[in-house]
Amino acid sequence: MSSSGAYLLDAGLVPYSEALELQRSLAAAVSQGAIPETVILVEHPAVVTVGRRTGESELHLPEDVEVEVIETNRGGKSTFHGPGQLVCYPILDLNRHGKDLKRYVRDLEQAIIGTVAPFDLEAMPIEGLTGVWLDAPPRKLASIGVHVSRWVTTHGYALNVDLDPAPFTSWITACGLEDAQFTTMSRELGRTVSVAEVKPAAIAALGEVFGLTFDVLPADDSAGFWPQPVHERLAAR
Repeated sequence: MSSSGAYLLDAGLVPYSEALELQRSLAAAVSQGAIPETVILVEHPAVVTVGRRTGESELHLPEDVEVEVIETNRGGKSTFHGPGQLVCYPILDLNRHGKDLKRYVRDLEQAIIGTVAPFDLEAMPIEGLTGVWLDAPPRKLASIGVHVSRWVTTHGYALNVDLDPAPFTSWITACGLEDAQFTTMSRELGRTVSVAEVKPAAIAALGEVFGLTFDVLPADDSAGFWPQPVHERLAAR
């Protein structure tokens, strides 16, 4: 597969709402050909996000838990994000990657599988479900939820690296799965694995699966979460 140039923005810990606004801006620019395809890597402060297919019974937050709940336009159901989870938002033009949403989700699964393989974790997809799992018994390691507009993608995947997976079941019925077990790379390997340790493997796997070579953008005011006054003007109309 021939490679094409793309931007990589490693933004660190970013509130979910800010990352959502950035994705929308970048998706518009990618759609118009103003910038190359772009991949954002982030961690989020604790937040519950709900997709278009989330049912009311999926949310059962304890009364003493203070956590933001945000509705999104991605596919899928509810999920949890928190520090220690590698969140990847590929802003890709599917005109260049098969113009097939199901294929795109399968490709994201392969990118996650390729990310954890160097850590001797043999992950896999499960037919009929999205995300990536470890087997015997099935344990969910990563979740996927995407949105596509004009064949440009937003949202992406969340890989559990080193966080307490309890909120996936005690706060919500994550992904609408009643009896699913959720796990992390650290738990499976029996040692602490940092998000920073996993990022190089994630970048390499994305490059291989989607045929991308990356130019790294600095996550500062000039190239990262720059002010976006156009959104304020549009909202005021």
